[in-house]
Amino acid sequence: MPADVKALKQDLQRRMDGAMEMLRKEFSGLRTGRASPALLEPIRVEAYGTEQPLNQVANVSIAGPGLLSVQVWDKSVIKAVEVAIRDSGLGLNPQTEGQVIRVPLPPLTQERRNDLVKAAGKYSEGTRVAVRGVRRDGMEQIKTWEKKHEIGEDDAKTWAEEVQKLTDQYIKQIDQALAEKEKDIRQV
Repeated sequence: MPADVKALKQDLQRRMDGAMEMLRKEFSGLRTGRASPALLEPIRVEAYGTEQPLNQVANVSIAGPGLLSVQVWDKSVIKAVEVAIRDSGLGLNPQTEGQVIRVPLPPLTQERRNDLVKAAGKYSEGTRVAVRGVRRDGMEQIKTWEKKHEIGEDDAKTWAEEVQKLTDQYIKQIDQALAEKEKDIRQV
């Protein structure tokens, strides 16, 4: 039996935990009440020839109950930041004033709530894809061991079932998190 089996399971679990943590961060940005800098955290900006997280090119703060302020550090990326916020799918309409971009949060109409639910669904589907990718990597490793005759067919099947159980557990967590977030968003 390869000593790597336990390490493989721990690695898969660590990577799936990372995907769940990313989902939690993305969900924390989908605020329903007050303005929160976390709302803009998932946004990536085309700057300096690559995609950068917004917090790498600007400072986001709360300027009022329904207003965020984005202080861009480099004047050359102000337009890119504005475009990234506008195109984020969050229904935001930023307004530039010098090096500061004001982002008023639209009132939560039923349409806006539906948009937030769609965004939450998009985030959770991305997390499901990431978890399935981790599962695929684990299954490929098990097949490699089996082909090299490091493990038998029965062991390979058992471990494949373990990886699938782990995956199902995380998919269930994602679905639960999405259901809770939807309930939170739809609450008036």
